[in-house]
Amino acid sequence: MWPSCLLFSTRTGKNVSRKGCKELRKGGKDNLVILRKPVAGLSDTALAKFAARASRASKLAGTVNVLVTGSSELRSLNRRFRGKDQPTDVLSFPPGPIFVNGLAGDIAISADIAKQNALRLGHSAAQEIKILTLHGVLHLAGYDHETDDGTMAGKETQLRRSLRLPLGLIGRNGRKGPGRVQAKAAGGGARVTRVLRSR
Repeated sequence: MWPSCLLFSTRTGKNVSRKGCKELRKGGKDNLVILRKPVAGLSDTALAKFAARASRASKLAGTVNVLVTGSSELRSLNRRFRGKDQPTDVLSFPPGPIFVNGLAGDIAISADIAKQNALRLGHSAAQEIKILTLHGVLHLAGYDHETDDGTMAGKETQLRRSLRLPLGLIGRNGRKGPGRVQAKAAGGGARVTRVLRSR
């Protein structure tokens, strides 16, 4: 099942049939945001508006579905789409060939990891969720910090400033390399970026 169908299943608490998934593929004009795990200072409406602003700023056409959930669900998605049995902070899924009519893609975010990173970096968890959303939007727009020689980092820095966010996901590490992990999922086109935390 494609991530959009999984996100819809998550929202309704029911499995989505093939027919229901087909309806979901038609896309909509509004971003779908599901807050499975509450984050202080962040509502689904506020995050949907931010995702729309980030999409416009990055010139990403189409709707973006965002799921904010726990690390166990991110671990499950990471295992299913990337073969990695570990949690991560953000996954982005470009739409598959069967998804048309305005779907730009899906983003899944771990509220647990976002809260830990926010505490460590001295800003709110709501800001961290927005940073991760921006990072996912940039991946959906075709940027790839592992292969673009700093293009994505520059764009993220520019957009972070214009969107009034603290230091971005790439910028706070200051480099590609051992502290950054990004990969495509087998058969799914998922991209993930994980901040490795030292303890």
